[in-house]
Amino acid sequence: MGLTVRRILKSALVYACLTMGAAVVVVPLFWMVSTSLKGPDALFSYPPEWIPRPPMWRNYIDAWKILPFGRFLFNTIFITALAVTAELITTSLVAYGFARFDFRGRDVLFVILLATMMLPGVVTLIPSFLIWRRLGLVDTFDPLVLGAWFAWGPAYIFMMRQFFLTIPKSIEEAAIMDGANVVQIYWHIMLPMIRPALLAIAVLSFQGNWNNLQAPLIYLNTMEKYPMVLGLKFFEATLSKEAPMWNYMMAMSVLMALPIVGLFFAAQKYFIEGINIGATKG
Repeated sequence: MGLTVRRILKSALVYACLTMGAAVVVVPLFWMVSTSLKGPDALFSYPPEWIPRPPMWRNYIDAWKILPFGRFLFNTIFITALAVTAELITTSLVAYGFARFDFRGRDVLFVILLATMMLPGVVTLIPSFLIWRRLGLVDTFDPLVLGAWFAWGPAYIFMMRQFFLTIPKSIEEAAIMDGANVVQIYWHIMLPMIRPALLAIAVLSFQGNWNNLQAPLIYLNTMEKYPMVLGLKFFEATLSKEAPMWNYMMAMSVLMALPIVGLFFAAQKYFIEGINIGATKG
């Protein structure tokens, strides 16, 4: 009887902690959506109005027309698509090499790769900017996506290498006996088998590139080249010159967050599986 009570109390404590953790995430998100549907008079009403009556759906249309958000969205999709594709291809290639090929200095190179994760990103900001400026690529998309084609994600490489190590080598040996070469094994056999890891990294990479504010802020000078996140900051500065229009700001923030939320819920099964296997396999 005592054991049953302890299990019930333990389960209740776990669910209580999960509920509080979910509330920390859901309540601000709900408040953002609620504010985006309010009129100017309801923004600072007391007590706060959680469900606007009536909802002002036109806030989204009016806010969208203030700045060229259509262009910002196109730029964001273009940058994110190129960067995510590049990171998936290059990190999987490098991880496959570290996991499956025995070459001189492999372990040393892998340790150096992991050591770069301990280097604060702020340390490389000035050298990176000087390099891109010397190449004449400032105010272009190249500094935002070109590095992804050189496997600039050591954490993704580590995660994918751990996933490759879970695949028995007998599968590759059987493919070699059937006449498959290295490229065919990598593309037709290995990549389909690590789909959970690819989807997990795709979600992380998408989130990182979609919300990347620092790099566009440093390298882009022309408004027509701004992504959504930088356009949103410029939008905030534009609104702050007049009376606060938080309903418009929240409307654009909701549109900014929707793709990430939707992608996570669509791929959450594979995302969690990829994170778990990549973290536990040695």
